[in-house]
Amino acid sequence: MLIRIIDTVIMIYIWLIIIRVLISWFNPNYANPFIQFLIQVTEPVLGPARQIVQRIIPTRNFDISPIVVILLLELVRSLLIRLIIM
Repeated sequence: MLIRIIDTVIMIYIWLIIIRVLISWFNPNYANPFIQFLIQVTEPVLGPARQIVQRIIPTRNFDISPIVVILLLELVRSLLIRLIIM
């Protein structure tokens, strides 16, 4: 039961990251409460990831931290699923 809840939370968080990335392509209104919510929820993870990724792979115009975070979250999800099966 707990693992299913964690799995659901991870999937919701991944979708929030994806929505934030997609919205960023369209010059969002940062005064919008939904945009502020997305930033408040995702920035605590994306901010540190962005700093680490920029040290390892210095890209100037392209932020790949959402991709890295999503891949890590998917790794955690798959490990949780394997724990359920075993």
